[in-house]
Amino acid sequence: MKVSEAPKTSTSIIVRSAANARISQSKNPFLELMRRVFRKEEVALKAVKFVTMIEERQKSGKPLRVEEWEEIMNELGMNRSSFYSMRNKLLGAGMIAIRNGEYRLSGAFSKDLVDMARWWWTAVLGNDPDTL
Repeated sequence: MKVSEAPKTSTSIIVRSAANARISQSKNPFLELMRRVFRKEEVALKAVKFVTMIEERQKSGKPLRVEEWEEIMNELGMNRSSFYSMRNKLLGAGMIAIRNGEYRLSGAFSKDLVDMARWWWTAVLGNDPDTL
């Protein structure tokens, strides 16, 4: 499938092979990850803040609700279309999910990356999956 044919719910991410470009080597890994999803630095910073809001509210037992969109937009300093565009990229990437009207952190992003890595390691490189 070509990128142009991907469903609207899909999200592109920049992958870098250089060891010095690894997210885990960054001074701010979370921001570095968001820079790979969002083209504009300003949106990457707001995405970090939004995901952090979701995480904090989830941990506190009072999950961030979808109907709080106006307050979220105001706190992030975004207009409606920019907010929903950012949110939809995070949903499409599998970083967040909506369950019962609540934003939640999601493991789908991690599972997709692991699946890609395992496939490349075994199918393309011909390695034993246990050596990954």
